[in-house]
This record gives sequence, structure tokens and C-alpha cells, in this order.
Amino acid sequence: MMKKYILITLVAVGLYACSDDKYEDYNIDGKNPPEVSADYLFTAATKSLSDQMATPNVNLNIFRFVAQYLTSTEYLEEPNYDLTGRNIPGGQWERLSQRVLFNLKNASENIDNNLVISETQLTEEEVAARKAQIEVLMVYTWQVMVDTFGNIPYSEALDINNTLPVYDDAATIYEDLINRLIAINSDFDAAQGFETADVLYNGDMQKWKKFSNSLLLRLGMRLADVNPSLAQTAVEAAVANGVFESNADNALIHYESLPTNSNPLWQNLIQSGRSDYVAANTLVDYMNDLNDPRRPIYFDDNLDGGIYVGGVYGDSNTFANFSHMGEDFVNPEHPAILLDYAEVEFLLAEAAERGIGSVTGAANHYNEAITASITFWGGTTDDANDYIAQTDVAYSSADWKEKIGLQFWIAMYDNPTEGWSVWRKYDAPTLNLPADSGNPIPLRYTYPVDEQNLNPDNREAAAAAIGGDEQQTPIFWDVHSLLSH
Repeated sequence: MMKKYILITLVAVGLYACSDDKYEDYNIDGKNPPEVSADYLFTAATKSLSDQMATPNVNLNIFRFVAQYLTSTEYLEEPNYDLTGRNIPGGQWERLSQRVLFNLKNASENIDNNLVISETQLTEEEVAARKAQIEVLMVYTWQVMVDTFGNIPYSEALDINNTLPVYDDAATIYEDLINRLIAINSDFDAAQGFETADVLYNGDMQKWKKFSNSLLLRLGMRLADVNPSLAQTAVEAAVANGVFESNADNALIHYESLPTNSNPLWQNLIQSGRSDYVAANTLVDYMNDLNDPRRPIYFDDNLDGGIYVGGVYGDSNTFANFSHMGEDFVNPEHPAILLDYAEVEFLLAEAAERGIGSVTGAANHYNEAITASITFWGGTTDDANDYIAQTDVAYSSADWKEKIGLQFWIAMYDNPTEGWSVWRKYDAPTLNLPADSGNPIPLRYTYPVDEQNLNPDNREAAAAAIGGDEQQTPIFWDVHSLLSH
């Protein structure tokens, strides 16, 4: 793994130490494209995506607050859903677009120009394999952008000569993303793609294929309430071509003890010396009620005796009086999760319950999802079986949305963006209103201030198209919230 992160260091040197302005200039100067290897750009984009999904930095990403896994001690603006004070939407928008999508676009173009770490010209099949890996990460990033904001610039977004890109319809983007993943399925079998530069799977193309199809499954099941026909197409293709089969397939970024390549949780919670975050009572109370075996991993034992107490969500909380994130999560080498087997099995459980994609055995998939989560975090299958045997956990078709919603949400503790989407999709579990403000939980991020200032006409048209640029404007697939508006 050290060899891979040496690549990141080389990228930093090649991009003038990656200072924000210089880094962005290299990504968006179309008239003078950077002479940087596609391998370096691919690695840098992968790490930037992982960092943004994992970070708890309130300037960049507050999904651990929005999903109510954590709350704060004294700074209450973010857990009370003030998104604009720190321009949090701008942090998400800039990191994913500039540092991920533009790097991936440049990597793809540099493959065409044979700017790769290779002694020979790539074959057509090798080009296609590398571009398939790039495509998976691009689709992943676009989906996160849509799920965060709704309508976004897409078809014109990566044209650096167009400073005023139009916003595309979110549902139309989803359909295109599904088609993009279906189109590349055979490319993973044709040749070896990125290998040394691949910090996800070390060049294992079959795992990349499973990642691609698992992402396709996610996209398809998001549409189950709003476009059943397209959901059927996506799920059928994903299952037929092969999704994750165990935790060994999980899409994880493994960090290092080296500070520049360490997990952003450690950087922000330990290296910074801050004592700002405690576990939220929303999560802790649900897990306590169910005697959840993941509590000793999810939370530390600072209160002694296996007692776990969450801070009141959105209120002032004394750091010493409440449970904190567990020791594993604040280890600098703790991996970040992009997509895991537990998520796949929860999605298959829903597909089986709805009769989508010829998937059957809803209860079996649900049980496997819970078991996958518990064993991933160090529990045993016996722990999982005992947990599932409880009446409040055991699967039931009568209340499947509530059962899947709660357990899926608990399992996404370290993938908080997905945890937020789970709550929006299933309308479960019941989350708390923040104690200080009572503000409703955001259904989306508002558009960044820069978009209002620099691309005002297109931003205004997008706001009108989605029903208003408000935190309470639902994403198109969030039917429960749409019905309440």
C-alpha cells in the first residue's frame, strides 16, 4: 500500500504541492492541459473522493450530523443545519467537481494521449479497461452530487470553455448514469486496467466489475418508487453481471499512519486536538434499545462499564459526559467506505420484497446484510443471529420499510452520505429535530453561493425546476417528502 500513496506524493510534487489555486488551475486549463500521467490523476481523484466522503470537517461535509450519527459540543450551527455560514454546499461542490471529476476527465484524456505509466502503447482493450475504472468513479461522484443537490450541471459541466453550464434534470442524469454503467460491463473482462495506481482494488478487475454492478444496483433501487421500469432494467443487469458477494469485495480506501495519507477522521478529531464531537443520542438510543453488538466498536468506553450515552442532538453537550466515536474510527489507518456488502444486501432485500429484478428471499438478504455489518466490525455470526432473533429486529413484510430503513441506517454509520439517503428513501428511522433550533432535517443541500453569483441564470432556472432552492425541496426520488410538499 505504501507504493500507492507514493503516487499521491508524486502528484503533489507534479502539481506544485497541490495548493488549492494551483491544483485547480491544472485541472481546468483546457488550452494548456497538464502533462501529468493518467495514473497519477486517477490515484489523486480516488483519494480526493474518499477524503470528501469520509471527512467530518464542518467546512466540507456535515453528513455525520445530517444523518444524526454524531452531534457537537459547543458549536451548534452545523448540527442545527446552518449550511450557509461556512458555505458547506460549496465545499461539497468544489471537492467533488474540481478534485474528482476534472481529474478523472483529464485522466481519461491522457490515456488517449498515452500519458500513462507504461513502457508500451496501450492496447484498445487496456484503454477500455482503464476508462471503465474511471467511469465507475465518475458515475459514483455524479450520483453523490445529484443526491446532494438535485438538478446540477452535467452535460456541460466538464467543458472548461463553458463557464455558464446549464443544469440538467436529475432524473435524466440518473438514467444516463445507469446506461453508462451497463455499457462498460464487459470492459472489465477484456484487459488489465490501472494496477499500481489503483488504491481501491490493486488492479483486481473482477472486483471493479462487482463494484460497478453494485453501484448500478444502488442507482436502480433509488428509482424503485419513481421509475419502476428503469429500476427493473438496472437491477436485472446488476444482479446478472455480479454484485458484491462478501465483505472481501467492499470498496474501501486503506489509509496510512503518515499524516498526509491518514483517514480524515483522525486528522480532524485527533491530530487537530479538538473535542467537538460526541455520539448523537439519536443513534445511541436506537442501538441501546436493541442491545446492538456493534456499540463497543461504534463508540468508545470513556464512560466505563459498557455504558453508552449520546449527546442531545443539536444541543450543547459536554465532551466528557457522552460517548465518542470508537477507537477504530479515529485510527489514522482506518479505511473509508465507498460501498459495502451490507449495503448491497439491504438493497437486494428491498428488491426481493418489491419483486424487482427477479430477486427473491427478502428476509435472507436482510439477515445477511445485518450479519455482514456486524462481522465487518468484528462481531461474530452468533452475535448477528442473536441480534436478528429479537422481535424488533426480525424481518417482517408487514413493516419492511421501517425494518430495512432502521437497520440499513445503523449499518451506514461510517458511510454517512448513504445513511442520509437511506433516511430520505425509506422515511425511516425517525430522527430528532435539533434541540437548539428545531429546524427540519435537510432534504438536500442548497446550491453554493458561487453558483448564485457566477452562474445566476442557470442556477435560477434550476431552482425553479426543482421547486425552489431550499433545504426542504426533496430530491426527485424522495417520494415520501414529495408527497408532503
